Amino acid sequence: MATSGKGTMTDSAGHYSIRLRGGDSVYFSYLGKETQKFPVKGDQPWYPLNISLAITVDSLPLVVVRPTLYRYDSLANRDEYRKVFEYSPEYMTSSGGFNLDMLFNGKKNRQMMALQSRLIWEEQEKYIDHRFNKTLVKNITGLRGEALTLFMRMYRPSYEYILGCENDYEFLKYIKDMGMKFRQEWGRDR
Repeated sequence: MATSGKGTMTDSAGHYSIRLRGGDSVYFSYLGKETQKFPVKGDQPWYPLNISLAITVDSLPLVVVRPTLYRYDSLANRDEYRKVFEYSPEYMTSSGGFNLDMLFNGKKNRQMMALQSRLIWEEQEKYIDHRFNKTLVKNITGLRGEALTLFMRMYRPSYEYILGCENDYEFLKYIKDMGMKFRQEWGRDR
């Protein structure tokens, strides 16, 4: 910025260009902090003026990124799609007659039921990912790299299996037992 009012900005590499008259002064600013004013010498056209600004890292605020917990993410999803999750086509009215809107809106009913099924499936998949995650499996089985990826694909439990486990011990035992079985088979194939 110049005292005459002219200004410019740097490009992505930090280069800038500005034409000023002799007797003018130029100053620089970054994040609202200005430098001292430098006089422009009229007898030296195209005189390069290189300057660097010292910026301290503590001038930026601390940002902490934390993943959302599975249960909060699931609750937010349920809240956002509440009408879809609670959708149930009722073909009979409370007085015992037929609900004609439901009978003649078959396409809408099928779309809502398909969306409901997909949302429930996605929720169950996220729950499996939450319970059967790489960190847990790696800590229990000791598998790493390609072997861990293959194990996760081959022995991924179903949603129903996880819910059917009476306690966490039974689920963790499944991972340990399948890990030992996988190691035996993996060692033979190599």
